[in-house]
Amino acid sequence: MKSLLRGLILGKLPFSAKKVRTMVPLLSSVCVYCGSSNNGPQSHKDAATELGTLMAARGIDLVYGGGRVGVMGTVADAVMNAGGKVTGIIPDFLMRKEVGHTDITSLEIVQNMHQRKARMAELSDAFLVLPGGLGTLEEFFEVLTWRFLGLHEKPIALLNTDGYWDKLSDALQAMVTTGYARQQTLDFAPIVNTPEEALDLLAERASASAKLETGKL
Repeated sequence: MKSLLRGLILGKLPFSAKKVRTMVPLLSSVCVYCGSSNNGPQSHKDAATELGTLMAARGIDLVYGGGRVGVMGTVADAVMNAGGKVTGIIPDFLMRKEVGHTDITSLEIVQNMHQRKARMAELSDAFLVLPGGLGTLEEFFEVLTWRFLGLHEKPIALLNTDGYWDKLSDALQAMVTTGYARQQTLDFAPIVNTPEEALDLLAERASASAKLETGKL
């Protein structure tokens, strides 16, 4: 036991401990990508509220884009209202457009979108995609591409509220059918129907040794 504790302090684990560490799920934080518009259906906000409440209950921190409005603001408020921890990452030029959320645990203001996305990825154990627009899709495809290229090993999932991602699923499958993508890529991003399913899946797939090649992003 003393050798294991010493290994933890030094950052060096014996082989048996490394094996246990790999097998034990680790999901302490989830990066949530979602829309910042208030124009979406109420059901999307309801699902975001359910997700945020559940994350706080499970002790899972929220990492997100730092906005106060839309689905983005709803999930952040839900985590905070349930006693959880929220870290927002937002570029300076979006502070006004997306209404930077100053009532969360921590709001980091960065210089640009690239820094925002890299920082969100760095702080998270997994990625969950809720309904959103072009920005949400851009974030999803980037982190999925990073996963395919081996730049990280963190799990990804899409929350399919009201079947929102059904057509995206069809488009992705068409890429595989025509040879422009591999089935493995789709397997990296399963689609689930409820917040509970999403967190269960991410927890199952999460790994304490998940890497992130920040220097290559």
